[in-house]
Amino acid sequence: MDNTSSFSNLDAKVNTLINQASIPEHVRAIVRRKWHELGKQKLNIMVTGGTGSGKSSTINAMFNMGSANVVEVATVGTGPDPETMGIVKYEIGNLTLFDSPGLGDGKEADIRHARDIIEKLNERDEDGNYLIDVVLVVIDGSSRDLGTSFELINNVIIPNLGENKEQRILVAINQADVAMSGRHWDREGNRPDATLEAYLGNMCESVRRRIYEGTGVDVTPIYYAAGYKEEGGKQERPYNLTKLLCFILEHIPAKKRLAATMNANRDPGKWQDNDSQEYSQKCQRLTAEGVTAWMTVGA
Repeated sequence: MDNTSSFSNLDAKVNTLINQASIPEHVRAIVRRKWHELGKQKLNIMVTGGTGSGKSSTINAMFNMGSANVVEVATVGTGPDPETMGIVKYEIGNLTLFDSPGLGDGKEADIRHARDIIEKLNERDEDGNYLIDVVLVVIDGSSRDLGTSFELINNVIIPNLGENKEQRILVAINQADVAMSGRHWDREGNRPDATLEAYLGNMCESVRRRIYEGTGVDVTPIYYAAGYKEEGGKQERPYNLTKLLCFILEHIPAKKRLAATMNANRDPGKWQDNDSQEYSQKCQRLTAEGVTAWMTVGA
């Protein structure tokens, strides 16, 4: 996964290609304008999930948080009672992440969190479209008690997604490396063995079924491990992070895919371990298709 080029570098390369292309000048002007418009497309992702599910680890692993327009990067909660807060906004170029607590912090806190999530999901942009393009719900794969996660998904999020519900929600099961108490995780290879792989596959299907039975909305969960660092411990390598990025790209508007890939984490080590080596190429293809579709309209 190569995210070493900044948008400014890509912009310079694309403009060079446009200037060198054998096309009429009026078409060149249209393509240049379309490319400029594409670079300004804003992508808004809400990331939510219960305390301890690994939202902050996911955000920090996936995105270039070093350039985020925030006072403090999302921190991983530690201790038995990690601090909870309201929705926190992170701006990374033209990508905005809304980090929202899930449910399970007590009755009063849950009411407040649900109200904040519903309000944000119903917010509109200047064009009258929903502000939030997609909601990523992070589930703790090491827990057997997913009641609060289903309450969040079935009773708070899905009823407030509008008409295109399946396209605007993603469910991802984190901490695959510590499911089944971590007994079936290959530490050296950084992947599940066959027993754990089957367990996680069944867990994804169980989550899919319970959401469908409760809402009539058919989602396809995936599992991954964001990697984490306990205080004084070793930073773990993520697993299936590129698959998660593909998952996001497939669900956001095509014209906004570039905003996700250009603001992804630039450390190649974050993207190397996946259950398939095809995800990197797929991410590039999805991004290229989004760019091509936007650039050719009217040109």
